[in-house]
Amino acid sequence: MKIGLVGYGAMGKVVEESIQVDDELAIFAPEYDSSLADYQEKVDVLLDFSNPANLDTIIEYATTHKVPVVIATTGYSEEQEERINQLSKEVPVLLSANYSLGVILMNRILKDYSPILKDYFDIEIIEKHHRWKEDAPSGTAKMFANTINETLNYDFVYGREGVAKRTDKEIGVHAVRGGSIVGEHEVLFAGQDEVLTIKHQAFSKKIFAVGALNGARWLSDQKVGFYDMNDVLFES
Repeated sequence: MKIGLVGYGAMGKVVEESIQVDDELAIFAPEYDSSLADYQEKVDVLLDFSNPANLDTIIEYATTHKVPVVIATTGYSEEQEERINQLSKEVPVLLSANYSLGVILMNRILKDYSPILKDYFDIEIIEKHHRWKEDAPSGTAKMFANTINETLNYDFVYGREGVAKRTDKEIGVHAVRGGSIVGEHEVLFAGQDEVLTIKHQAFSKKIFAVGALNGARWLSDQKVGFYDMNDVLFES
């Protein structure tokens, strides 16, 4: 399979190291002096590990050549998210805030058990990342918050300062930035005299690259539509 990789930052390099021997990688990034906008050949799937500024070029290439797109970039605006949704009506699109197997399993656990715990526990989400991460809170923290909130209809509170007495119907979301932390997400269920913690910690970026590549192989066989990693892991 020929994979078109958009972006050659830290994650792009890990993707290059993680690709299987029977796959071919075409890299589109300034570091390679290669632009997707100028590329006339067709790849089997696009894998985006770049930044939201490249969305226009990705959409144009994907719609012109009818190529599936795996989006592993976070920090999109609401308008861009809607454009991605529209893209999924023309080509298969796989979008996930996180491509780690462990994170997706954790998200499923939260989906199943948060409705049971909500009446007895306060819920807080704490995420930690390296000092260079541009968006906060992380896309994964937002994914967890939205998953938990599917049946709760709570308010999100992002950090606290000053008078910060907790209400009964809120989910706290907190971001930490420092050092070289790859990624750590913790969901805290705090009750009377007991605390339940569900936590995922990444020790290298390879888990995200491997998950995204597996998603790309899966997506290449799918019909037009919008997919996430739950479809890859639980519906395939």
